[in-house]
Amino acid sequence: MTAANASGIRVFLIDDHRSILWGLEKLVDSNKPAMEVVGSATSCAEALRVLDQASPDVILLDLDLGHENGLDAIPELIARSKAKVLVLTGVRDKAIHDKAVVAGARGVVEKEASADTILAAITKAHEGQLWLDRAATGRIFVELSRINAGHALDPEQEKILTLTDRERGIIAATTSNIGATGKALSETLHISEHTLRNHLTSIYAKLGLANRLELFAYAHKHGLNKPKSEERVTK
Repeated sequence: MTAANASGIRVFLIDDHRSILWGLEKLVDSNKPAMEVVGSATSCAEALRVLDQASPDVILLDLDLGHENGLDAIPELIARSKAKVLVLTGVRDKAIHDKAVVAGARGVVEKEASADTILAAITKAHEGQLWLDRAATGRIFVELSRINAGHALDPEQEKILTLTDRERGIIAATTSNIGATGKALSETLHISEHTLRNHLTSIYAKLGLANRLELFAYAHKHGLNKPKSEERVTK
């Protein structure tokens, strides 16, 4: 592991072949101060133990790690680190490449790519861009569309997702006491009655409701009668 360079791209390498790790480290470090290697591992399990300390910007990940599947590790690597994951692999199956991107990788570079291509991909991934060709972009769009179609939201949930946190709070306050006057509610919420009416008008429009009575029934049916903090605890 080398000393960190605060101004350069911090790269972490994961590959089960030490000779490849050695070559990649030489390649990346040859591009100092633009980027440098801050750590390496021969498995994702090993990488997860040291990622916090290494604090990389980009993780260069091989998919074929012997007893591990790098594809399966991508979501956890992303969850455990702020780094962008870029796949560097000898696997030629385009379907696997696409799955890696759908899982969260910023792109895929084949191991036989030129040194300049690998360095450019690292830079683009660090900038938040995807390293994909047009064909891959089209395939991934189709795959994401298929996945989204299989997880379509309930129509009422789609309506609820349009509500702002402020509107959720107003619904909780309004439906916790159906008999409260507009003045009492506005005082509780620390807003004017005019502002409260505007919020309720927006809420009714988003949820397809007509009045407070319908809102009361809707909120209790869909669990909107509690503050969001309470919802997260009870779910």
